[in-house]
Amino acid sequence: MRTGKDISSRILLAPVLLAVGLAAGSMMSASAAYALSELQKIPGQPDAPATAQQGQQPAAPQNGSSGIPQPDPLVNKDGGQSVDKTPGASDDSKPVEVIYDISKAPEPVRKMREQIVEAAASGDLERLRPLMGTGADQTQVTVGEPTDDPIGTLKDLSGDPDGDEILAIMLDVISTGFVHVGQGTPEEMYVWPYFAEKDLKSLTPPERVELLRIVTAGDLSDMQEFGGYNFYRVGIAPDGKWKFFTAGD
Repeated sequence: MRTGKDISSRILLAPVLLAVGLAAGSMMSASAAYALSELQKIPGQPDAPATAQQGQQPAAPQNGSSGIPQPDPLVNKDGGQSVDKTPGASDDSKPVEVIYDISKAPEPVRKMREQIVEAAASGDLERLRPLMGTGADQTQVTVGEPTDDPIGTLKDLSGDPDGDEILAIMLDVISTGFVHVGQGTPEEMYVWPYFAEKDLKSLTPPERVELLRIVTAGDLSDMQEFGGYNFYRVGIAPDGKWKFFTAGD
């Protein structure tokens, strides 16, 4: 059982204990502060200048520099830009423009393309014959000597006896983007697919996918080794004459 004496003696001792505790706390704070200041000093480095003392702001970096190295520019505007040198373009000209909007072609070209699409989609190879002309104006279907029977030749080139495969290839080819080449010359032409005038080693991923709708991956590898597109292509002159549907370089 506690007594009043015990309580009074503890009350008298409280101020003494408080004073001792405050003194000890002051000594520990001073020691801790001293130790922290010592940790900030790195051996071998000079002491901080007087301008960096407490209450003073460090001098601002000169020339607007933040003191942190700036990253290199993402684009080198002074050089390093690659130029797509496509076949059919001169060294000092722009790359051949790939066109997807058929309305940019002359009306005779648009009409002939439409007729070729309709004939090929019919599945009847003979429907191409009226579009091919005769004599010197006959559509070229082989590289080298012209053939007397272009429809028969196309049927022989097809992997099936009816010529359906060659019609499917024709549709795939003429459904891609195209290029306008030879402007101002007798060889002026609208050519499908645009890969015929494109550096195959510079194809973008979407362009590769578009080409692989026409040829196999093995074909593409062979073409890159060969140095250019060598599968079927369609050429239509500005006056609407169907000049060729040939494979080769």
